[in-house]
Amino acid sequence: MLQVIPVAAQAGISGFESPAAEYKQLALDLDELLIEHPTATFIGQAQGDSMTGVGIFDGDLLIVDRAAHPTSLDVIVANLNGNFVCKLYDRKAQVLLSPGLDHKPYALGDGDLFEVEGIVVRSVRMHRYVRWLSQCMR
Repeated sequence: MLQVIPVAAQAGISGFESPAAEYKQLALDLDELLIEHPTATFIGQAQGDSMTGVGIFDGDLLIVDRAAHPTSLDVIVANLNGNFVCKLYDRKAQVLLSPGLDHKPYALGDGDLFEVEGIVVRSVRMHRYVRWLSQCMR
């Protein structure tokens, strides 16, 4: 179980008192915090820049929930014509949206093989390269 020190650290601040000076530890299980439906959840890794408009960047981990209640404009992972994609899904218009720069919407057509694999409920930014992660995402 991860111990959390409840200190808000502002980005860009140059030095602050050690959080160890006065704190209490809160027991926090990241699984409980990030995963609502453990048996229906998987982790993927984002590739490319098509989702930067919603804060998902190349290399980020995607926590994908197959049991989450779908709504329009969810960020989803889907199988589109044999390729896994991460997109905003406009269910009503049947369009996949890529909010990154220079990416056009993709209108789903009758000939497309399309299946939603799950809803991206969280993403985790990876600030450091993790060798074992790249090995298991092959």
